Amino acid sequence: MSKQCMTVGQALVKFLDNQYVSLDGVEEKFVDGVFTVFGHGIVLGLGQALAENPGSLKVYQGRNEQGMCHVAAGFAKQNNRRKIIACASSIGPGAANMVTAVADATVNNVPLLVFPGDAYATRQPDPVLQQFEQPYNLSITTNDAFKPVSRYWDRVSRPEQLMSAMINAMRVLTDPEQAGGVCIAIPQDVQGERFEYPDYFFRKRVHKIVRREPAAEQLQDAVQLILGKKKPAVILGGGVRYSEAGEELLSFCEKFNIPILETQSGKSVLNTNHPLNMGGVGVTGNLSANMIAEKADVIIGVGTRLSDFTTGSKELFRNPEVQMVLINVSPFHAEKLDAYPVIADAKAGIRALGKALEEKGYRSGYTDEIQTAKVAWDKEMEFLTGTVYDESYKPLIKAMEPGVLEEFVKTTGGLITQTGALGLIRRTIEEDAIAVGASGSLPGDLQRMWTTTKKDSYHMEYGYSCMGYEIAAALGAKLAKPDQPCYALVGDGAFMMLHSEMATSLQEGKKITVLLFDNCGFGCINNLQMSNGIDSLATMFRRRNESTGKQDGQLIATDFAMIARGYGMAGYTARTMNELKEALEAAKKETVSTLIDIKVLPKSMTDGYKSWWHVGIGDSETIPAIHEAYERRMEALSRARMY
Repeated sequence: MSKQCMTVGQALVKFLDNQYVSLDGVEEKFVDGVFTVFGHGIVLGLGQALAENPGSLKVYQGRNEQGMCHVAAGFAKQNNRRKIIACASSIGPGAANMVTAVADATVNNVPLLVFPGDAYATRQPDPVLQQFEQPYNLSITTNDAFKPVSRYWDRVSRPEQLMSAMINAMRVLTDPEQAGGVCIAIPQDVQGERFEYPDYFFRKRVHKIVRREPAAEQLQDAVQLILGKKKPAVILGGGVRYSEAGEELLSFCEKFNIPILETQSGKSVLNTNHPLNMGGVGVTGNLSANMIAEKADVIIGVGTRLSDFTTGSKELFRNPEVQMVLINVSPFHAEKLDAYPVIADAKAGIRALGKALEEKGYRSGYTDEIQTAKVAWDKEMEFLTGTVYDESYKPLIKAMEPGVLEEFVKTTGGLITQTGALGLIRRTIEEDAIAVGASGSLPGDLQRMWTTTKKDSYHMEYGYSCMGYEIAAALGAKLAKPDQPCYALVGDGAFMMLHSEMATSLQEGKKITVLLFDNCGFGCINNLQMSNGIDSLATMFRRRNESTGKQDGQLIATDFAMIARGYGMAGYTARTMNELKEALEAAKKETVSTLIDIKVLPKSMTDGYKSWWHVGIGDSETIPAIHEAYERRMEALSRARMY
């Protein structure tokens, strides 16, 4: 057995450069490169190795550790989890900044590999700069914060530990069930230590993604259940996307005349315009999907983890006879809601279920319900995309402070409704554009209103609803699909939290277009607040009023286009629909990253359609509006499932 003497950093780089994945016989290189904000805990260990010989790995320079991890997650998601960019940071605050992004990736089952630097294994210089000291346990460092949010966590305290740590890391990152955040903490002194690594550690490894077939017993139970049902509905989750099972699922639904309800992760697997595609389901779902969901007698969930937004906090499925069949690679997800589990790859599971139902001559009992639901939503879409700011619009406003609409118009000049803007944007931008979103009111509007004809062109992070994901992930999507236009749809609140990777997009020469919806506040949470009887509090962007001592003074207007131009991007401001149309057309011609500051009227987003979201409003003996909201909560809770 031959060996190679090298540092831990050098061995890690060489190992990463030799990892591949294979699905259905198609082999791809797994690790594209390393994203880093170099700090003292990483630059002279792993950083030294990357400077000396990165192999075929690209080195990307991030601006914010959380941001660069969101870029990497967006890259992995857009590549359907078959390519990753690893992320490396210094110890202390650099490492801590990555914790949110790792949690985000784990929630969404997106592979994200991070290498935070760590305190010295020898403890010789303790406490080293940025070291977190815990007096009762000196082995604890900032990197222990990754433990509860990672799928796999390890600390390499000796050079030889790198081998088992990285093989286990790859096991998790390439597993369809376990994929998520992986943290390998490496003390900064260990990164530079030398060791004689065996050659077999550096051999080319092809991690085969195997399609798990369903067990005959589980399949038989699911078939027997469905045969006794007349109103089935399929919930299409992200697992269908990652399994690339869209064609099989569509064929299944066409064969048995079953309507399709999309989750945020599953949207754009299928063409929006297909007669069986009802669109988004649940709290952020549209009218047609929720009309079908409330009357379905069996839900066939494929690759979905059934979050509260998908199930309407377990109250949406209102047919007293409704039961669940869940196809999922994860037993944990497949057995939710007391379901009949079919533990299998999405493509393999739906194919086997379809074959078994076909042998039994199954057909759903729908007559005109599917078409009726589609027509109802088409009519609503016409209204939403056509709304403008005039006297007919004002009665639609709900739960708004008196005079705020007029104040917004006076302060910003904005006359655009959010739903009208989305309709115009979809009609104007490229058909194959990738739309990226994550937080605020936009995910609801997008799940309901955004139409897709290009596969995998809708990129929404809504498992963690992480503010700040939008712009960074749009860059990740662009790195993954450089030939497709990429748009980040982001609110003003999320933009202020994290937009630093706009600079990275310029550095890499990867154009993204940021569509910034400015309504002078955290509009989504203001809606939640005021619709439950609470006065607007710390959700609108207002100056502190000296006379009252509260944040109820003048609205704060921000010139976001100027911020973009300061980065070196192209920047436009749209206050009217005509200006928005002109800006969108101009943006398509720009060769650098571009931002359009869209001044959208508060409260001009979509509302819920036959759905309920369980929120923790308490009772009030003094404020009638809060008491009424509490009563509505308890009434809906009485109908909801408790498991």
